[in-house]
Amino acid sequence: MIPILDLKPQYLSLKNEMDKAIIDVIESGSYINGPNVKKLEKDMASYLGSKKCIGLNSGTDALHLALRALDIGPGDEVITVAFTFVATTEAIGIVGAIPVFADIDPETFNIDVKDIERRITSKTKAILPVHLYGQPADMDAIMAIAQKHNLYVIEDCAQAIGAEYKGKKVGTFGDAGCFSFFPSKNLGCYGDGGMLSTDNEELASRVIALRGHGGKVKYYHDELGVNSRLDEMQAAVLNVKLPHIDEWNSKRREKAHKYNEMFKDFQEVQTPKELNNTKCVYHQYTIKVPNRNQVQKDLQEQGICSMIYYPVPLNKQKVHSHIKVDKNDLQATEKCTEVVLSLPIFPELTEDQQKTVVKAVKESVSKYSLV
Repeated sequence: MIPILDLKPQYLSLKNEMDKAIIDVIESGSYINGPNVKKLEKDMASYLGSKKCIGLNSGTDALHLALRALDIGPGDEVITVAFTFVATTEAIGIVGAIPVFADIDPETFNIDVKDIERRITSKTKAILPVHLYGQPADMDAIMAIAQKHNLYVIEDCAQAIGAEYKGKKVGTFGDAGCFSFFPSKNLGCYGDGGMLSTDNEELASRVIALRGHGGKVKYYHDELGVNSRLDEMQAAVLNVKLPHIDEWNSKRREKAHKYNEMFKDFQEVQTPKELNNTKCVYHQYTIKVPNRNQVQKDLQEQGICSMIYYPVPLNKQKVHSHIKVDKNDLQATEKCTEVVLSLPIFPELTEDQQKTVVKAVKESVSKYSLV
């Protein structure tokens, strides 16, 4: 059995330190907004190179509260992609705004910067790029468009902690960067968790108030907020893990490059492409393959896990059925949903396991190409 992700080896490598950190929290009696959260916020800001980081209970809430703090609401439009997890557009809908879908670059899977400007209207308030699979979007082009049209930029970095665009960490280009610490992420906790990064002190202050029921002073509430605090237990777990993130990301890159090498002479499989001057952190290693569903079934029968991120674009989901999209408007998006397949990748994946995966993919693809 080769899993898509195996978190147990990571825990075992940190077991003594991790167990102590968790027990220390339990014994401390401080479980909300304590020293672990404060340390993580400070260390994350230093790691990313941002002025402020705010711990939240999920990456979804980071997106939601970023939109709220920028006063994006009913009737406003936010340009994003349909090739992403629903949390991206869920956050837009929760504040009453409308997601406007741009197509993606079929090679990087990120927003097609050439398709953004034609989507801008008088109602457009922000661009929300997703650094999908850990691959940085083209931030120079996105920021230039945003500045030209006086738009906010909110980066969805849920899959991309540590990824870099021209030597700068994602999540530090726009007005806010939104991170997820869901257990499967490159930096994951042992439950739900998230964080917002920003250089805007006013935005940070409002997000802090919003996460604590809409008040800057306890029991004094200025607006309707939410309960979105990162708890001490999860922060303690993340404080143990954060010093290792660059090493883990480097190992993911090594595994990805090894996959690339193994598939190099097999033209039927298209491997991921990195933009120049970027560092992808490969939250997923996603190939494009013909007869994708059959290939996935063959892998499963051999005990090899794979995943489809994402089988149905958001423009075709029931939740967004009220949003009208022209039939041929998102061609790259819809094509990619038919051919993408994410293969096992995690820092502890062995070369022998990769060889087994690649052999199985090649055999399956070749079998169907001969039919």
